[in-house]
Amino acid sequence: MDCLFCKLVAKEIPATILFEDEDVIAFEDIMPQAPVHFLVIPKKHISTLNDIKEEDAAIIGKLPIVASKIAKEKKVDQSGYRVVMNCNEDGGQTVYHIHMHVLAGKQMTWPPG
Repeated sequence: MDCLFCKLVAKEIPATILFEDEDVIAFEDIMPQAPVHFLVIPKKHISTLNDIKEEDAAIIGKLPIVASKIAKEKKVDQSGYRVVMNCNEDGGQTVYHIHMHVLAGKQMTWPPG
């Protein structure tokens, strides 16, 4: 298994876990780009957004639910946060296991870099 996030799910590498259930795991980003920066991923390996199948809909639907729950716990739900999912090289994806970035704790600018 070469996937970094699959290794994290298997507890082969450490992470600061914020949430975990049978389908989803959320953890602090190791290179935060904002004062609050965590990732929410499905435990099932899905390489890119292009690889999501209809049978994955329930699991994928849990990602924003978990993101908002953690945002509330971190007290950034009212001030606001940004949710980003990158797809492939031009989209900025570096780990090929889909993941939702949640960034908060500062004013976000638009357009992003």
